[in-house]
Amino acid sequence: MKKTLFYAILLLLIGTQACKNKENKSTENLIAKPQITVKDGIMTPEALWSFGRIGEVSVSPDKSTVSFTVKYFSIKENKGNAEIYSMKIDGSDLKQLSKTAGSEYNVVWRPDGKKIAYLSAENGSSQIWEINPDGSGKKQVTKEDGDLEGFKYAPDGKNLLFIKQVKIDSTVKDLNPDLDKASGKLITDLMYKHWDCWIESYPHLFVANYSDGSISNPLDVMKGEPFETPNRPFGGMEQINWSNDGKVIAYTCRKLKGVAYSISTNSDIYLYNLESKTTVNISEGMKGYDMSPVFSPDNNKIAWESMERDGYESDKVRLMIYDVKTKEIKDYSKDFDQNVAGLAWSEDGSKIYFCSDYHAKDDIFELNIADGKFRKITEGIHDMTSVIPAGKVLLATRMSMSHPVDIVTVNPTDGKITKISSINDDLLAQIKMGEIKETWIKTTNNEDMHVWTIYPPNFDSTKTYPTLLYCEGGPQSTVSQFWSFRWNFQMMAANGYIIVAPNRHGLPGFGQKWNEQISGDYGGQNMKDYLTAIDEACKLPYVNKDKLGCVGASYGGFSVYWLAGNHNKRFKAFIAHDGMFNLEAQYLETEEMWFVNWDLGGNFWDKNNKIAQRSYANSPHRFVDKWDTPILCIHGELDYRILASQGMQAFNAAKLRGIPAEMLIFPDENHWVLKPQNGILWQRTFYKWLDKWLK
Repeated sequence: MKKTLFYAILLLLIGTQACKNKENKSTENLIAKPQITVKDGIMTPEALWSFGRIGEVSVSPDKSTVSFTVKYFSIKENKGNAEIYSMKIDGSDLKQLSKTAGSEYNVVWRPDGKKIAYLSAENGSSQIWEINPDGSGKKQVTKEDGDLEGFKYAPDGKNLLFIKQVKIDSTVKDLNPDLDKASGKLITDLMYKHWDCWIESYPHLFVANYSDGSISNPLDVMKGEPFETPNRPFGGMEQINWSNDGKVIAYTCRKLKGVAYSISTNSDIYLYNLESKTTVNISEGMKGYDMSPVFSPDNNKIAWESMERDGYESDKVRLMIYDVKTKEIKDYSKDFDQNVAGLAWSEDGSKIYFCSDYHAKDDIFELNIADGKFRKITEGIHDMTSVIPAGKVLLATRMSMSHPVDIVTVNPTDGKITKISSINDDLLAQIKMGEIKETWIKTTNNEDMHVWTIYPPNFDSTKTYPTLLYCEGGPQSTVSQFWSFRWNFQMMAANGYIIVAPNRHGLPGFGQKWNEQISGDYGGQNMKDYLTAIDEACKLPYVNKDKLGCVGASYGGFSVYWLAGNHNKRFKAFIAHDGMFNLEAQYLETEEMWFVNWDLGGNFWDKNNKIAQRSYANSPHRFVDKWDTPILCIHGELDYRILASQGMQAFNAAKLRGIPAEMLIFPDENHWVLKPQNGILWQRTFYKWLDKWLK
């Protein structure tokens, strides 16, 4: 269930799908910025879906201009569309540069600063286009077969790399050409699906000569290899980078197949030399995830994000630096008990900037290469979600529980933050946000636990309010200052609820020991933490302890199912989205075996494996006999990580037990809910259920 930190953030920002689907290729029904009036300042699902979603951010070579995408959704048309905007780095001179019915994305500046390039499916398939910085002079650069998924210019402008799917394995139709209408898929090995799509091709890295708006001689760097780059399902162009002289490409790849792929997280960093056409593995022998290589300005060093242990996708993300001349690798994170994400070298090569989660807030940090010391640059109740050096300032993106993503600049010396985008200011001005407080409480094992409490707008401490316990997914994903377009805390508060959101054991940002507690102990300390958090909240005079609800998704959905059989009548309503209900079934249904092997301790048939047997003994389905509370089960049938059968089992069990229950199934959604009308339906069903039992 866990995603890397960087991609968890991206999913929250732009609602991207795990496996990109073709969409919005019609030239009709352009989507404009929604115009909405918010009544009495109270957020509604329609208002939530009217916010513009800022996506990729890029800065011009002279550091004067910022380009970025903004995605708006039409509830009526049931789709979204991202367009390209630009502004000066001080936030002035905002312009919309594109206006098509198909989304533009992967927006970058050409190295000479004369063009802005992007991907668009305007003519049927996703290809590279270029425009002038003022939006004029639109020209299609590539006409490749199939969709391109990402691209980057060489810094010297002579070459261009791009990603597209390559079919290597034979399909049923290849083997049976006379059965051209057959829909069956013949599976002969593991890892045949990813989150929401079947694996029938591999994303490959191509490099081509580039000359002022055209490419020639594209070469498949991984020709014939049944491997992928970037890593599926969440890897993007940050996993592939040029050397600054344009002679070498560094890319991330897990060169494993079948069962070996499904049980391992061992990806490596490969260097492809354009002149010799040779490839070397510079992280060979390092067993965990190695990802997102970035060259220093002088090309003498390569930094990347690294996990130490194979099979553990939530291991500490370390900052490794490879010396190109000596071939030595140094771990700069030995004494830094935090994760790193989104590495960016300073322009003089003396520092590396990155984002890191500490105590439920993401901030920008820097590593000083000379002395190996880390320094926190920003401070605030927020999540800083990306950082790019831009001359005298850092260009960054920021969000919070009360504010969707904005573009900001940061003074790297004193950490001063200046907001430069205003995409959602008009809508935000109409909405009353509830107060957010953070507290620390003691757990049952006498450790300090961080808790967010979100209050309704117009909160009155003399009244009592129904209260929700929020259970986080991941399972190792922090309850930080994220803005979500589904699990939005201000949306919950706007419906008259207090929300208690604990950073229970098993979450990053509080040290690796705290983070690792959950592995092999799903029904243990972290569940005690949830009960402690809601019990402490009930001591507040304005929390109605007779009107408590419990909600969550993914591992949070598992938590809801588990608590339904172990809550001792604390709660009056439950909602579980995409949760694991039967862990024995989950072990053999999910596609990434490394996850269940690590988190559950192994398979259920090994009776001598005490950790695994403890996990399966704590499967929620084993406590159904104790269920006594109304429950709503939500699931997407395109969820291949936690199959919809898990939610169906839970719903069926509740109905057979005579417990009030409903099930909301989305045949066309995956682990998330990404379509506007489905999103509105989700919100309406969510609050109708809670209001029925808690108000």
